[in-house]
Formats: sequence, C-alpha cells, structure tokens
Amino acid sequence: MVLVSSVRDYVNRMLQDISGMKVLILDSQTVSAVSVVYSQSELLQKEVFLVELVDAISMSKESMSHLKAVYFLRPTSENIQHLKRQLAKPRFGEYNLFFSNMLNSTQLHILADSDEHEVVQQVQEFFADFVAIDPYHFTLNTPSNHMYMLPAVIDPPNLQNYCDRIVDGLAAIFLAFKRRPVIRYSRTSDIAKRIAHEASKLMYQQESGLFDFRRTEISPLLLVIDRRDDPVTPLLNQWTYQAMVHELIGIKDNKVDLGNVGKFSKDQQEVVLSSEQDAFFKANMYENFGDIGMSIKRMVDDFQQVAKSNQNIQTIEDMAKFVDNYPEYRKMQGNVSKHVTLVTEMSKIVEERKLMLVSQTEQELACNGGQGAAFEAVTNLLNNESVSDIDRLRLVMLYALRYEKESPVQLMQLFNKLASRSPKYKPGLVQFLLKQAGVDRRTGDLYGNRDILNIARNMARGLKGVENVYTQHQPLLFQTMESITKGRLRDVDYPFVGNHFQQGRPQEVVIFIVGGTTYEESRSVALQNSLNSGIRFILGGSSLLNSKSFLKDLEEAQRISRSSTGVV
Repeated sequence: MVLVSSVRDYVNRMLQDISGMKVLILDSQTVSAVSVVYSQSELLQKEVFLVELVDAISMSKESMSHLKAVYFLRPTSENIQHLKRQLAKPRFGEYNLFFSNMLNSTQLHILADSDEHEVVQQVQEFFADFVAIDPYHFTLNTPSNHMYMLPAVIDPPNLQNYCDRIVDGLAAIFLAFKRRPVIRYSRTSDIAKRIAHEASKLMYQQESGLFDFRRTEISPLLLVIDRRDDPVTPLLNQWTYQAMVHELIGIKDNKVDLGNVGKFSKDQQEVVLSSEQDAFFKANMYENFGDIGMSIKRMVDDFQQVAKSNQNIQTIEDMAKFVDNYPEYRKMQGNVSKHVTLVTEMSKIVEERKLMLVSQTEQELACNGGQGAAFEAVTNLLNNESVSDIDRLRLVMLYALRYEKESPVQLMQLFNKLASRSPKYKPGLVQFLLKQAGVDRRTGDLYGNRDILNIARNMARGLKGVENVYTQHQPLLFQTMESITKGRLRDVDYPFVGNHFQQGRPQEVVIFIVGGTTYEESRSVALQNSLNSGIRFILGGSSLLNSKSFLKDLEEAQRISRSSTGVV
C-alpha cells in the first residue's frame, strides 16, 4: 500500500459512515496529514461543512448541536485535556474520536470519565501519524529539527520529545502497512542509534502484540540514517521542477506561498502543488528546468486552442456544451496560470542570483575532484558582487566538506574572505558544520573515494561525460539503495538492532533520515522504484529541507552548543 492512498483510506473511513452534516476537528499536525491527501471540495462532498483546529474550538462557546463532530488528533496529553474540557460542555450533537496513533489506557480512562453526557459515539485509532507528501515520501514536520545536530554532551531536555515523535511516526507507518520491520541504523550516529533502539523496543517488547501480524515472508527493513552522513545534498541548488520550487520559493504541505516573491491577488498567493491533484505536475515534477519551459509552452498552446473554441459559440447547443465544460475550463485556466507564474518567478530568481554560474561550481565541488581549480572558482564567485550572501556561504561549505583534510591553508583563506564579504554569517558556522558532518563523523562513502567500486564508477562517469552539468549530482541515498538492492549494505556500517536479522533480500524498505529529507532524494526514490527491482523503497524524514532550512537548523544548533559549552 502506498502512503497517500493509505491516509486517504483512513480519512474515507472516518467520514463515510457518519451521515449528515459534520465538523472536522484537527490539531496542528493532523491538519497537515489530511490537507496533503484530501482537498476542500472532496471534504464538502463528504458533508464536512466546517474544519476547525482543536485549540480554536476550545475558545468558542456557540452551540452547534445540528453538527456531528469528527475529531482526528494526535494522542498527546495536551489534546486529551482539550477533549476533556470540550466533553464537559458538549457543543455538538455527537462526538466521533479518531486518533492518529496508539492511545494508552490512562488516556482512555480520562476520555471515558469525561463523557458524562454520553455524546461520544466511538473512539478509534487510525494510524496516519505522518504527512504523505508523495506516494513514496513522507515527513513528520518535527518541531525543533536542529536537535539532531546537538553534541551528545549537551543532551537537551527536548531531545526525548524529538526522538519520541520520530518513533511514533515510524510506528504509525508500519502499523498502517501491517508489518513489523527488521531495524538497522547508521553506525556513526548516536541519535540514529537511539531512535532505532527505541523503535525496536516499542515494536518487539512494549507493543509486541500490536505488531505481531503473523506474516511468514521476509520482514521489511527500516533503515534509520543521519542527515549528517550527506550534508551536501541539502546545500545544493536544484534544477528539477519540484525540488527547484522548494529551494527557491518553498513548499509546505504541498502548498506554495507566493506572497513572499511577488505581488499577487489574494486567490493566487497560495497554490497547491500535488502529484495527486495536478496531472501536469505529476508528469513533470522530476523534469529539469529547461524541459519544464517547453512543457509549459505546450500546455499554454493547448489552453489557447480550448479558449479559441469557447469563443466560437453560435448555437444553444454550443452554449450548453460551454456551460457543461466550464468547470474543467476554469480548472485548466488556473493550472496554466499557476505553472506559468512559478516558472516565471523562478527564472527571475535564477537571473538575479546568477544561479547558473553558482550551480556549475557547486556541482563540480559535489561530483568531481580538482582542488586547485575548485579553490579558484570559489574565490572568483566570492568576489562577484552579483552572488548573494547565502550562495557564498554554501560554496565555502561545499568546498570545506570536500577538501577539509587536503588544503587547510586555502580553506582558512576562504573563511577569511567569506567573513569580509558576508559578515552577516556568524563566524565558525562552516567549522561547526565540519565538526558535525565532517569526514570523521560520516557513515558511507559520500564522495565515492573510499570504496573501490565507487572509484571505478566515478572514473567511468568522468570518461563518459555528463548529460546535464546542473543535475550530475546523485545523493548518497542513491548509493545506499543500490547497496540494499544488491545485498551489499555492510553490517559494520549499518548494524542490526537486537537479534532480528534479515533472512534474504527485503521487498519493502523504509529509509528514515533523522534531520530531514530533500526533494532531490525523493526523486531518487521514485526513479529507483520505477526500475521494478523487486524492492519498493519509501523515504521519510523528520523535516523537509531546502538549503535555507538546513542552514537555519545548523545556526540554531551552533547557538545552543555555544551557550551550553562556551565553545563553537
């Protein structure tokens, strides 16, 4: 079962058996889970006339006994308290309570004791405790995502909450799939190890009965890895459609806020980019920027043909046909306008920030050797007035990650130049990144220069040349999936938890990145799944990153580290 259809199925089951007018009450997390798989018009078809947040409902006193309340909440103590107060003075005709994860017995008792008016019709667990961005990609939108970067000595009080949220999300994924996985993790990451062990304890000890699905075939694999194993991917500019929109404008729960990039009318300020709801986007989300321009031109031409035929109304039959087709025509018009706007705005940003120039050097730093030429290219771009501060910082970081051991003197020169050209960045941020995600901290062969197979592959690629200089980079995740497919994922790098080992090659693999995923990685997963290798991969993460949010997490982790230890 694929993620989007799994959550849609849960929402359908919540709404279809309750007849009559309904109010759907969500919390700040479940609102994301529902909104990415269900449109407002679809909710209306299910007779949902009002959607509210649970904390906003708490403020209101107005009676609405004609409505049936459908609650879909995370089973947090805060939400249970909201329900306790709301059941004490019921405003709706009946209450149907659905939770996105496991309720404990204490919470059930509180709900039972609170239902003095006997308005609760049902209490159920529907395991949709994640945001299904795409069929094979989910995120948890975890607050305080910088937590994973904090050194172990600090152990902040919120770290347990961060780990608990991830374990809850992983539990929901496997409960939705009715599977119990074998679990592996990235050896060099303390937090990946902690999450893997806590997930194993939940699935094999605390809730072993719930996860005992009596399946005899090969167990799926859950691989927990750390964003710091591949800090390069979130630092790069992107040139495929979905990834590029997120990098340059930003996507949140499949919605794009255009309010920050230009002046648009209110109805155009927020647009939806969903592969489930937009056929053009589904067909082009992984295409590169040059090809997108051509595809949009074809779409505009098609629309103009339809618009022309609509102008030619001469008979009553023509008029009736136009009225019948009008909703489809409006939808097509909105879609054309949306994609033209996005590509136009991104083209402006690319030109303004000279991103084609910057990106060429980024890709060279990520994919090819040649330290002398790289130093010269980065120096020239640092001196270029058109290059923005954030692009200068990313270039120095990419150079530092690549050549941290090879050229300390030149690295120091770049640090000094960055400090003088872009003083807004706190000193030590690049050094903090190296401390967090430098070569000594990483699992895996990020630059393909440790493993003999990777060295051979890079040489072959160098001889063959690349089709597109801007999209030659492949995330480390690509290698990881290849290793799993070929049965070569090394136990020494990715140990198993407990004595639950894999018997044979898994058919389903969930790779979870603590610290967050990128759209470049979700594209790799979609392309890998399209090869029909016999293994289906699903990608998940604590957050959905672009370079801006990755750097923000890095800055916050550096700030906390400094105030806790008095050092960088």
